[in-house]
Formats: sequence, C-alpha cells, structure tokens
Amino acid sequence: MTVLVLGDQLTRRVGPVAECEEPVLMIEATAFARKLPYHPHKLVAVFSAMRHYRDALRADGRTVHYHQVETFREGFEAHFTAHPGDELVVMEPPSHGGPARLRDLVADCGGTLRVVENDLFLSTPVAFDEWAAERGLDEDELPRQETFYRWMRERTGYLMDGDEPVGGTWNYDEDNRETPPADYDPPDPPAFDPDETTREVRDWVEDTFVGSYDEPPYGGDWADPGSFRWPVTREGAERALETFVDERLSAFGDYQDAMCADDWLLHHSLLSVPLNLGLLHPREVVESALAAYREQDLPLNSVEGFLRQVVGWREFMRHAYRREMPDMATANQLDGDEPLPDWYWTGETDMACLSDVVEGVRTRGYSHHIERLMVLSNFATLLGVEPAALDRWFHAAYVDAFDWVTTPNVVGMGTFGTDAVSTKPYVSSANYIQRMSDYCGNCVYDPDATTGERACPFNALYWDFLDRHEDRLRSNHRMGLVYSHLDSKDDEERAAIRERAATVHERLLDSGSVRPDRGLDDFGVD
Repeated sequence: MTVLVLGDQLTRRVGPVAECEEPVLMIEATAFARKLPYHPHKLVAVFSAMRHYRDALRADGRTVHYHQVETFREGFEAHFTAHPGDELVVMEPPSHGGPARLRDLVADCGGTLRVVENDLFLSTPVAFDEWAAERGLDEDELPRQETFYRWMRERTGYLMDGDEPVGGTWNYDEDNRETPPADYDPPDPPAFDPDETTREVRDWVEDTFVGSYDEPPYGGDWADPGSFRWPVTREGAERALETFVDERLSAFGDYQDAMCADDWLLHHSLLSVPLNLGLLHPREVVESALAAYREQDLPLNSVEGFLRQVVGWREFMRHAYRREMPDMATANQLDGDEPLPDWYWTGETDMACLSDVVEGVRTRGYSHHIERLMVLSNFATLLGVEPAALDRWFHAAYVDAFDWVTTPNVVGMGTFGTDAVSTKPYVSSANYIQRMSDYCGNCVYDPDATTGERACPFNALYWDFLDRHEDRLRSNHRMGLVYSHLDSKDDEERAAIRERAATVHERLLDSGSVRPDRGLDDFGVD
C-alpha cells in the first residue's frame, strides 16, 4: 500500500500519513498550472510547499515517490510500472468529482484506490448531512450559515459556557465595523523569505509559465508581481499563526471590515494559504486563538470574529460546495451576462477603491474578505458580470483560491448567482465604501453624487441594479428598506440614473475582457 498525498493535503498530523508508515506517492502535475492563467505566487506556493513536504518526509526516513510530470495520468503510469497492482489510499479531495476522477485514473493505470475521510476539516459530510436531514432539509438544501455556526459551537464547545455562548451573545459582528484613525500604525505584515527550494520553484514558474504568455493577464505588469511572501513549510505556517495570535488578533475584531489604502493587511491573519494547503489544521488555529483569549484576556469580539471565519464560514463553504455542485458553478439567477472588464487584471481604472484593491491582488495575490466581497464582487454584480467569469478571475488571481472555497464564496455570496448561500445580494452604493474605507477622499469621483460626470459609478449602478431586478428582489424581506428608498425617487431622477448607469456600462466594458476557460483546482487530475 502507498499513501497518495495531494498538493492541498500537506499534513503529517492527521490522515493516512499520520496513521501508517507506508511509502508516500506525490505527483507534481504541471497540467494544473495551465488550466488558468494563475498568479505566479499561487504556483510557487503550491509547488514549493509540495517539494518542502517531500523533503521533510524523506529527512525523517519516509520513502517518497515524487513524480514531476505533465499530468496525473503520467505520474500514475510511472508509479504502477514500478509497483504493479499497488493499492493507493488518499484523503478525499474536496474538489467536485475529484474522487471519481482519481479512481478512474488509478484503475486505468493498473492500480486500486481507497478514498478515506478528509481530516483537514472540523466537520464531516456525514455529520453535516445527518444534522441537515434532522432539520428537514433535502440533500440539495442548506441551512443558514448562522444556524450552522451555532451548531458548530455547540459541537466543539468553542467559546461556550455550558449550553450558552460565552458573553451571552453568539455573534459580535456589529462590534467589528470600526475604522482605524488616520494616524493608526498596525503591526507589520509577516513575510517569509524564499529559501533555495522556493527560489528554484520561483525561477521555474517564471520560465515555464509566466514567460509563455504574451496576452493578459501574464503580459505586461502582471508578469512582475511583488516579492513572494507566503509560508510554504510547516515551520513557516506555525510562525505565521504565532505572529497573528501575538500581534494582530487583539484588534482583529474592531478593524475586521475596514479598508485602508496604506495598510493592506491591518489585523487579518494571512492564514488562508497554509490552511488551504494543509500545512495548518483549523483546529490548531482556533485553539491557539482561544488559548490567547484565556491567557491574555483578548477582546471577545476579536476572538469570536476570527472563530466565526474559521469554524463558521470556512466549514460552511465546504458543505455548501459539496451539496450544491455541479449546478453552483454555472448558477446565474440574476442573468448576469457581461464579460469581466480588463482592468480586473490590470488595475487601470480611476476608481480609487478598485484600482488599489486590484493592484494589491496583482502584487500579492491577496486581498482581505471585505475587499473581495464589497469592492470586487459588489462592483461586478452591479455591472451585471456573469458569475462564472468573476469566479474564473478569483481562481486565477488569488493565492488561496481553491474550487471548494472560492466558487461558493463568489457565485453564492459575492454575485448572488444562487440563493443557496445567502438570502440577499451583497451590493451597496458608494456609501458603504465611504463609511468603511479611506478611498473616497482621494478619488476623482464624488461618493455623494449619483448622476453627473464625476458621480461615483457605484451609485448609479446600485440604483439601476435594484431597478433592473425589482421583480426578483422586491419581495425579499431583507430588501424592503432599500426599495423604499428607490420608491422615493421620482421619474426624472430614475431616468437620469438609468442614463448615467448606461454610460458607466459602456465605458467600463468598451475595452473588452479576458475570459480564460474555467478549470477546477484539482492539481492536474485529468
């Protein structure tokens, strides 16, 4: 028997690698890197983490069969030529259809595959499905995320005082909407200098992938991002967790939703990359935060806010994806049919918020959750972009993007392509951006104006969005207030809004778009 380790399962603490001393098989398939025009830092993170994991196992005396090939098929063929009839065991990959594709490939190449539970999550599919069935939900239905979050708190005992939440309240989201003062100086973001292995991978990625593209997004400035800064080893991941808990967790809650042009990180954790690669387990991440809460008397709203992201939202996204795919990938209930504008790749727009956030993504392959939801996804939704087109961009642009987490976040919540995840679209005018950021003060557009040449494009697009989707959204109980505001506008004002929105549409979409084919992040399984 041989343990098959995939590129997002780089753990030695749970699963088959931890449970037995059998040889390990790893396949570095470059076909994965060609499915989309990925950010170079994503490719460096995945391949460097895989090679470091291999070397750490070998240093401890484990046998590792490591194949650097174009496709998974080539890797399996090489393995079963050397080990005829071998049985492989693997933790279940979270990508839709991944287990079936792996089984078929292994069988075609002369072996057998046993798929076991993926232990890199805090909740299992069986437990979730049984709980959902007890609530009267069908297999393709989901509970509300808040209901799931409370169930998870009760199951794990995290921040619980008997049967009640610590502090008497489940959710402190309303306390997590502060903006830092103008002279605020947050802790410096952590960075992990590339070692020899990472430098070799970086050079290989630049020569093999980046240099092979003449068109956007790799053409032009995108081909020269900032310095690689992500942890790619277990030791680096542990240091990333330690620095977050020690330096940034205490104020995480207050500034969780804030956006600052000069402070791209503020107090966010930067743990999504090592979590999604398997270098950290969500249990140790949460329990480190809870230990600091007890020992250092950290603010409850910060610890609960972080707990909600990991225990509530991340776990919920996994089950939403699992139960709603494959339909979720192409869901488009608002009939968005516009292409994604080129400037999502280049950052060449004079809207200060969008320009800064896209520039950060181009440089680092990262932006925090509010920038993803209320700037990038919000604007694409107002513009009427096809959800799958935005989903493709997120997959390509972000270092931490993998299909199981990105698709439900973008299609489900970000664009309201389906109502399986959220009960209303998360859209807003410039008012939200102005309240939660410092972008508007340095922008050429007026956030308080809806019509006119200098009116912020968010405003006309917002009201036009509500007008266009009135039949679908007015009956939504969470949309009543905004429709009452729309009703207060007379015919002349609504006509001016429609005219301004049409102008914005024409200008923003006139330059065309980049629309790469969509591919799943399953590390070259084909």
